[in-house]
Amino acid sequence: MTSSSSSSSSLNPTTRIMNELANYRREPNPALESLGPVSEDDLFHWTAVLKGVEGTAYEGGRWKIDIKIPENYPHKAPEMKFLTSICHPNVHLKTGEICLDLLKNNWSAVCSISATLTSVQQLLASPEWDSPLNVDAAAVLRAGDTVGYESLVRVWSVLHAGKPPTLG
Repeated sequence: MTSSSSSSSSLNPTTRIMNELANYRREPNPALESLGPVSEDDLFHWTAVLKGVEGTAYEGGRWKIDIKIPENYPHKAPEMKFLTSICHPNVHLKTGEICLDLLKNNWSAVCSISATLTSVQQLLASPEWDSPLNVDAAAVLRAGDTVGYESLVRVWSVLHAGKPPTLG
């Protein structure tokens, strides 16, 4: 979950962001379809397209994530939220807010934006229903209805995230 250079946490924010972008372009993250600034005029506002985790109900889906990088990055975590609607206990259904400790209390300046997005992708496969932002999805999991939860995720992914529909 670290950037390729641990000394990069001491760089000024613009240099650090440019290094991260160059690193991503040189070695793309398999969890992502794309990552980069929204425009060349604002290096502190990025978007990413996150791929669904293979072997899960999210497989085949694509979710757009909005990333706002603070001026004191990397000493403060970027703000990330889903722009594409997603059914997940740790993502607010309406706002796209992500409940992930790494984006809150467990942030470290050695984390990169790309690696943080890998953590977001891993969260899809390992929901934490103890601290839900989507209480309905969490309730289905808490009740032990894994089949029902996965069906909800698949339908939501087909309707909102470009997942190809399947039969059976």
